[in-house]
Amino acid sequence: MGNDMLLTGKILKLHGWTQGRIIGIAKEIGIQLAARGLDRETILARLDAVRQNPSLFLADALMADLARECLQHRQTETHPSSEELRESPLPYPIWGRENIDDGSIAQMDNAMRLPVSVAGALMPDAHVGYGLPIGGVLATEGAVIPYAVGVDIACRMRLSIYEVPPHLLEQKKALFENSLWEQTAFGMGAEWKGNRRADHAVLDDPTWEATKLLHTLKDNAARQLGTSGTGNHFVEWGAFHLHETLLGLPPGDYLALLSHSGSRSVGFKIADRYSKLAMELHPNLDKSIRHLAWLSTDSEAGQEYWLSMELAGRFASANHFIIHHRVSQAVGLREAAVVENHHNFAWREKLPDGREVIVHRKGATPAKAGILGVIPGSMGDAGYVVRGRGVSESLESASHGAGRLMSRKAALNSISKSARDEYLRERGVTLLGGGLDESPQAYKPIESIIAAQHNLVDILGKFTPRIVRMADEAGEF
Repeated sequence: MGNDMLLTGKILKLHGWTQGRIIGIAKEIGIQLAARGLDRETILARLDAVRQNPSLFLADALMADLARECLQHRQTETHPSSEELRESPLPYPIWGRENIDDGSIAQMDNAMRLPVSVAGALMPDAHVGYGLPIGGVLATEGAVIPYAVGVDIACRMRLSIYEVPPHLLEQKKALFENSLWEQTAFGMGAEWKGNRRADHAVLDDPTWEATKLLHTLKDNAARQLGTSGTGNHFVEWGAFHLHETLLGLPPGDYLALLSHSGSRSVGFKIADRYSKLAMELHPNLDKSIRHLAWLSTDSEAGQEYWLSMELAGRFASANHFIIHHRVSQAVGLREAAVVENHHNFAWREKLPDGREVIVHRKGATPAKAGILGVIPGSMGDAGYVVRGRGVSESLESASHGAGRLMSRKAALNSISKSARDEYLRERGVTLLGGGLDESPQAYKPIESIIAAQHNLVDILGKFTPRIVRMADEAGEF
């Protein structure tokens, strides 16, 4: 080995590496890279890249140990944030206050008392959730909150638009119904078996090997790819009226397929693991707010959660792709345009004052200027394709749907099957599956929710459901 490739502990110290285990790991990696023919400067540059952004290398077979050591070292240098709550919540704007119950306001107030919170907003579809209300948007500094993302990480909407008229649904109703019965699978344990299992590049993502948990979840992902959960998840055919040119399509009436689903058990188990860990790390946090325990973004746990969350997002997107591909193929159609967005996620963004923050949107749609999104109603009501207006006060967000008017239990106790079916019949909707807890009467009127956020989004088109496929049983994911 020539002198230009020799990497000693002394050289590493001169380049800012501290004494201890971390320098030993860096030296060993340097030796392996030198054996591959890399010169000293190149090796030092690669090691420094790990030190600067360790989370990017957690799935790298060679660099993973060094990345974890860098994260642990960084965490010991960071002073832990106080667990003491603010005496009063930071102020935040509310859209559609008349549509929101006091319990949701109380939850949002608590979130705005967190020492890591810096800004927030509440969307008009808000209702009570775990920790952060559904419809809550929360910006934090240096921290990510697993429960402020939610248990169904990256739950998404996808709308596929076809250049054929929607009256095909009446002409060939059996064909379109069968496409949903045969090409979708719903429920907590729903999976595809044998040659019906789907294949997608997301299953080859190296991030599945970044942590022990992700490694164990890869088989779950393979079995559940192309399936939907319970609760308010759906796949539905409908008519789409486009008001203005969208993605190359002129205004007019089109056939469309809309789906709502997330990352299945993959996202649930990631959320469960890291929310429990966050609570363990903050044992003195007030019990009323323990579900909003956070992870430092500089910590190993925080970095692991972040890359796991992002992988769940890619998996959820692949899930919708497979569903739409199979259903479309079954009726012999090819999509002409797609609108897709997700909620139950966290993003690295900047506030107007330049501060870098983590923006959690739990049941809220990103609405940056020009960004497209879908805001659905219920199984019996319209949904809307929207374009964000980038309103900073809302943290560039909008609602993710109509929002529940009553709890699942209340819906089951107060809405009869005949009342639900009559509601659907009056609107020309055929329901395949679907529990009473998802009855349209259990939701807020979508028109009121859209009107309450008229300054947040522009309406581009309206989707009217016609054939709706859902799970029979109630559930959370």
